[in-house]
Amino acid sequence: MNILDKFNKIDEYFAPKIVGEVNDVYVKIAKIKGDEIPWHNHHEEDEMFYVLEGTLLFEIENEEPFRMYKGDLYIVTKGINHRVSSKKECKIMLIENKTTEHTGDVQSEITKSIADQL
Repeated sequence: MNILDKFNKIDEYFAPKIVGEVNDVYVKIAKIKGDEIPWHNHHEEDEMFYVLEGTLLFEIENEEPFRMYKGDLYIVTKGINHRVSSKKECKIMLIENKTTEHTGDVQSEITKSIADQL
Protein backbone atom coordinates (compact mmCIF):
# COMPACT_ATOMS: atom_id res chain seq x y z
CA MET A 1 0.00 0.00 0.00
CA ASN A 2 1.02 3.59 -0.50
CA ILE A 3 0.19 5.29 2.78
CA LEU A 4 -0.06 8.78 1.26
CA ASP A 5 -2.66 7.51 -1.24
CA LYS A 6 -4.77 6.34 1.72
CA PHE A 7 -5.22 9.98 2.76
CA ASN A 8 -7.34 10.56 -0.36
CA LYS A 9 -10.13 8.59 1.35
CA ILE A 10 -10.09 10.76 4.49
CA ASP A 11 -12.43 13.73 4.23
CA GLU A 12 -12.55 14.76 7.90
CA TYR A 13 -9.94 16.22 10.24
CA PHE A 14 -9.21 14.56 13.60
CA ALA A 15 -10.73 11.28 12.37
CA PRO A 16 -8.06 8.54 12.51
CA LYS A 17 -8.45 5.64 10.07
CA ILE A 18 -7.01 2.20 10.67
CA VAL A 19 -4.84 1.16 7.70
CA GLY A 20 -3.26 -1.95 9.20
CA GLU A 21 -2.55 -3.96 12.29
CA VAL A 22 0.43 -5.77 13.74
CA ASN A 23 -0.38 -8.17 16.56
CA ASP A 24 -2.24 -6.10 19.20
CA VAL A 25 -1.40 -2.73 17.60
CA TYR A 26 -3.24 -0.60 15.03
CA VAL A 27 -1.50 1.50 12.40
CA LYS A 28 -3.64 4.61 11.84
CA ILE A 29 -3.46 7.74 9.74
CA ALA A 30 -5.16 11.08 10.33
CA LYS A 31 -5.38 14.57 8.92
CA ILE A 32 -4.98 17.35 11.48
CA LYS A 33 -6.04 20.97 10.93
CA GLY A 34 -7.14 23.27 13.73
CA ASP A 35 -7.09 22.80 17.47
CA GLU A 36 -10.15 20.70 18.30
CA ILE A 37 -8.26 17.86 20.01
CA PRO A 38 -8.92 18.18 23.77
CA TRP A 39 -6.33 17.67 26.48
CA HIS A 40 -6.36 13.93 27.20
CA ASN A 41 -4.22 10.96 28.11
CA HIS A 42 -4.23 7.20 27.76
CA HIS A 43 -3.96 5.61 31.19
CA GLU A 44 -2.58 2.26 30.05
CA GLU A 45 -1.11 2.81 26.57
CA ASP A 46 1.77 4.65 24.97
CA GLU A 47 1.03 6.36 21.65
CA MET A 48 3.39 6.99 18.73
CA PHE A 49 3.06 9.98 16.38
CA TYR A 50 4.91 10.20 13.06
CA VAL A 51 4.55 13.24 10.77
CA LEU A 52 4.24 12.34 7.09
CA GLU A 53 3.47 15.86 5.77
CA GLY A 54 3.09 19.30 7.31
CA THR A 55 3.80 20.69 10.76
CA LEU A 56 2.24 19.47 14.00
CA LEU A 57 2.16 21.49 17.21
CA PHE A 58 2.54 19.10 20.12
CA GLU A 59 1.61 20.09 23.65
CA ILE A 60 2.49 18.14 26.78
CA GLU A 61 1.02 19.35 30.07
CA ASN A 62 3.48 21.45 32.11
CA GLU A 63 6.07 21.50 29.30
CA GLU A 64 6.92 23.90 26.51
CA PRO A 65 4.99 23.13 23.28
CA PHE A 66 7.11 21.94 20.37
CA ARG A 67 6.68 21.54 16.63
CA MET A 68 7.08 18.34 14.71
CA TYR A 69 7.94 18.31 11.00
CA LYS A 70 7.92 15.75 8.20
CA GLY A 71 9.87 12.72 9.33
CA ASP A 72 9.65 13.51 13.06
CA LEU A 73 8.51 10.82 15.48
CA TYR A 74 7.38 11.20 19.10
CA ILE A 75 6.11 8.67 21.63
CA VAL A 76 3.74 9.86 24.35
CA THR A 77 4.13 7.78 27.50
CA LYS A 78 0.94 6.40 29.04
CA GLY A 79 -0.73 8.72 31.53
CA ILE A 80 0.77 11.94 30.08
CA ASN A 81 -1.76 14.69 29.22
CA HIS A 82 -1.28 15.90 25.67
CA ARG A 83 -2.94 17.40 22.61
CA VAL A 84 -1.96 18.22 19.05
CA SER A 85 -2.97 20.89 16.54
CA SER A 86 -1.94 22.34 13.20
CA LYS A 87 -2.63 25.65 11.48
CA LYS A 88 -2.43 24.03 8.03
CA GLU A 89 -3.29 20.47 7.09
CA CYS A 90 -0.88 17.96 8.58
CA LYS A 91 -0.81 14.23 7.82
CA ILE A 92 0.24 11.89 10.59
CA MET A 93 0.60 8.19 11.32
CA LEU A 94 -0.29 6.81 14.74
CA ILE A 95 0.77 3.50 16.24
CA GLU A 96 -1.55 2.54 19.10
CA ASN A 97 -2.67 -0.51 21.03
CA LYS A 98 -6.04 -1.79 19.87
CA THR A 99 -7.44 -0.76 23.27
CA THR A 100 -6.43 2.91 22.93
CA GLU A 101 -9.42 5.27 23.01
CA HIS A 102 -9.17 8.19 20.56
CA THR A 103 -9.26 10.95 23.18
CA GLY A 104 -8.82 8.81 26.29
CA ASP A 105 -11.54 9.31 28.90
CA VAL A 106 -12.37 12.74 27.46
CA GLN A 107 -15.39 12.83 25.15
CA SER A 108 -15.74 15.72 22.69
CA GLU A 109 -17.49 16.34 19.40
CA ILE A 110 -14.46 15.01 17.49
CA THR A 111 -14.02 11.80 19.53
CA LYS A 112 -14.19 8.69 17.32
CA SER A 113 -14.87 5.13 18.45
CA ILE A 114 -12.76 2.26 17.13
CA ALA A 115 -15.70 1.32 14.86
CA ASP A 116 -15.61 4.86 13.38
CA GLN A 117 -11.92 4.38 12.60
CA LEU A 118 -12.35 1.26 10.44
